[in-house]
Amino acid sequence: MKQPTFFLSHGGGPWPFMDGDYRRAHAQLEASLQALPATLPEKPKAILMISAHWEETAFTVMTSPAPGMLYDYGGFPAHTYEVVYPAPGDPVLAERVVSLIEAAGLPAARDAKRGYDHGAFCTLVPMYPDADVPVVQLSLKRGLNPADHLALGRALSPLRDEGVLILGSGFSFHNLRLYGLSGREPSAAFDGWLQSVVPSPEGRDVRLQAWAQAPAARVAHPREEHLLPLMVAAGAAEGEAASCSYHQTDFMGGVTASSFRFG
Repeated sequence: MKQPTFFLSHGGGPWPFMDGDYRRAHAQLEASLQALPATLPEKPKAILMISAHWEETAFTVMTSPAPGMLYDYGGFPAHTYEVVYPAPGDPVLAERVVSLIEAAGLPAARDAKRGYDHGAFCTLVPMYPDADVPVVQLSLKRGLNPADHLALGRALSPLRDEGVLILGSGFSFHNLRLYGLSGREPSAAFDGWLQSVVPSPEGRDVRLQAWAQAPAARVAHPREEHLLPLMVAAGAAEGEAASCSYHQTDFMGGVTASSFRFG
């Protein structure tokens, strides 16, 4: 059965492995991720994860059958640098991804050593805590061209009919200097634009390519790597409607954050 695609706001650092106020700030996001698997037509055969935390000169695919961990954050408790998400990789799927990218005329590469970064494992822990779904991670392409990432999504769309769940992991608002009350107005303004653009497929690709013209766009995303996974998810579901799967107006003290389901 055909899988939907998702853009997920992934939260901050290693939050699923923490307790206290920081973990509680993610409670609504965590609940949305925990609920996601039950909304799928069937359990995925594998997950293709596009994380904001990996950029290469070509779209690069993780090929390891047993990926390790990449602790790409700083200032968190010592135990968060020892956590493990032991989901297996899927080298066969990795090669399928490379072939689809190349067939679309896009640059592709392989990486046999990279581990799961927190953009990947912090969304997967609440969704599949048993780590029983194989995962292949895929990089963004340097230059962060929206059209390239929409094209990547279109190239990957056949995977949806092959039981693969495509997840774009980023954040709908990513200005680390403005979390809290100072981010309330710009995050709400940019989220309002997302809510007006993302649901309807008509003209969506064109509007997403012009995202920098949206209200508070460059305040919400001084650098757009956390928005680009949305382009991949949208491209893979071109022509299909979308809905908001997570929406919070007081994340980390005042930020509006959202996730979206396509198809």
